Amino acid sequence: MRGAGGGRRGRGARRAAGALLAAAVVLLSAACGTSDLEPTAVPTFSAAADTGPASTAADDGRVIPADCGRILATSDLEAVMGLPLGSVAVRTTIGVAQPAVSRTERVSCRYTRVGENRGPLLDINASAYIDAAAASKQWKVNVEAESGERRDMSLGTAPAALFEKQGKAALMLAHSTSNLTLVLPDQPLPGDKTRADALVDLALRVLPSVSIVPSSTAPPAQAPHTGPVSQAGAAR
Repeated sequence: MRGAGGGRRGRGARRAAGALLAAAVVLLSAACGTSDLEPTAVPTFSAAADTGPASTAADDGRVIPADCGRILATSDLEAVMGLPLGSVAVRTTIGVAQPAVSRTERVSCRYTRVGENRGPLLDINASAYIDAAAASKQWKVNVEAESGERRDMSLGTAPAALFEKQGKAALMLAHSTSNLTLVLPDQPLPGDKTRADALVDLALRVLPSVSIVPSSTAPPAQAPHTGPVSQAGAAR
């Protein structure tokens, strides 16, 4: 009897093992079929959008962003200069504090063409100071250091001075605790846009990203007040 029982148990075990093997084959076949028709979904992420500069740099503890792409997006410069998308590159240089003039931050940005027609398109120098009084004082020092007469203007509440000479033009501004200088080399501009027009347009795009002030007091777009223009050295 033990032998007969053992035989039945052996045959039962073999039948169970066979059933499990058959089930495994079915599952494997189903999985293989599914992989061809319905591949496992892989999450995709769109490229980061070029949304332009942030409204302020306060989120990273700085007044002047440490990334020139946040000061002026390359797409914004391409739009102002009438250039194809993807034709501009930017290099960021982080400066050091200068306690002698109460400067706490400095960032320099150089925008250039890419490809065969490489060349400078725009230089931006942005500096932050301990307070608005120190920023205004240093802006006056820098402006007065320029030779010749200048054209004075204002962008909202931001006083500015435009210097034009053969080969380039520069716009120097003071706003809140920051100073800003944009230098534009001579180059073709779209439509009837002048160098002054381009610099004012660019400055209005840059100012919100290099000054920590309430949005209600940010300088609005405003036609510049013009005065006599003469040749002067490029702004530093």
